Amino acid sequence: MAEVEKRTAVVVVGAGVAGLTVGNLLRRNGVDCIILERRSREHVEARQRAGTLDTRGVRLFREWGLAEVLDAGPTTEVEGSFFIDGHAMPIEVDEDDNESIFIPQQFLVRRLADIFLREGGEIRYQADVEPSGIAGASPAVRYRDSTGATVVLHCDYVAGCDGDRGATRGSIPAGVLTRYAYEFKYSWLSVLAAVPGKTSGMAIHTRGLAGLIPRGAENSRIYLQCPVGDTVAQWPDKRVWDELEARVGQSLGRGEILSKEVVALRGVVHEPMHHGRVYLLGDAAHIVPPMSAKGIHLALFDAETFAKAVIAQVRDGDPSLLDSYSDTCLGHVWNYQAFATWITDLMHNAGDPSSEGEFRKQVARAELRRQFESEAANRVFSELTSGTA
Repeated sequence: MAEVEKRTAVVVVGAGVAGLTVGNLLRRNGVDCIILERRSREHVEARQRAGTLDTRGVRLFREWGLAEVLDAGPTTEVEGSFFIDGHAMPIEVDEDDNESIFIPQQFLVRRLADIFLREGGEIRYQADVEPSGIAGASPAVRYRDSTGATVVLHCDYVAGCDGDRGATRGSIPAGVLTRYAYEFKYSWLSVLAAVPGKTSGMAIHTRGLAGLIPRGAENSRIYLQCPVGDTVAQWPDKRVWDELEARVGQSLGRGEILSKEVVALRGVVHEPMHHGRVYLLGDAAHIVPPMSAKGIHLALFDAETFAKAVIAQVRDGDPSLLDSYSDTCLGHVWNYQAFATWITDLMHNAGDPSSEGEFRKQVARAELRRQFESEAANRVFSELTSGTA
């Protein structure tokens, strides 16, 4: 079968929040682009992930004329809570400057895709991607679609928004990027349960950390700290519910458990965040532990930074923002890695002493008490219990 050749300014690989945001920002500013996604649209829009946009994310969509993505329709009122050894802790925050909203990620992805397609954008789902010529001035992305046809997209830039195991970072030659990584000494059992998302909370307990986070009106995500090396087989449904209730200190509604997986907690950064004409965004460039609730924040920061840089190049012939893309993003990324590492260790050390010992537990408890006495620091815990995790 003969190859079909096309041209566009930017090929965006990945149709998650980062890729769809980049696509919409570029098209709305006159920059042609095509989005390629390895999975089907149904799969992408069904993924249950983080459910809150922070203030910066909300303002980004409003400022770029995409405020309609923020309307996810009727949502359930969520009651936030924070527990230490089964006792609820008061969280009182001045909300005047807080514009964060609860919006399940699958709704956000669906709305971004709808807008992009409605305004003439092109998304190719189920596309097997192979970038080439990325170090030169004329990169290309070859993909095979669901029919088996092969298309070669010639472009000026490739935006790699295809995650930690994606093809774009894999196309960068060995030795170009430096990978910095840190593995935490504990894992999370992540459970999706058919429990109405009315309660959102985190609990610190000597048995380990626990979390209950809404994922839409009908489902909730449960997180339980567990030892590294634990398997799903060690966590039958009854143990999940028993352990969650023991750590929270109260009875909770039990529902059908839809899925379980053990998640390794880690921080990862790849430097630099571009090579030649390939630019890495979101999880393709960095991962923060979910305790920090900042993965979507960093992905949107990358998306806006990249879009502004390409627009400046195309409109004004100004390459300075593209040249500084990696440095700009990495300064922001490392700041949030510092926060993510701090909050992750603090929350886990304050509960189960098996990783770092009783001394570090008491130090973490003292830090928590200090945090609850500080209005600014208290805001951190408000975000953690409002569905951002």
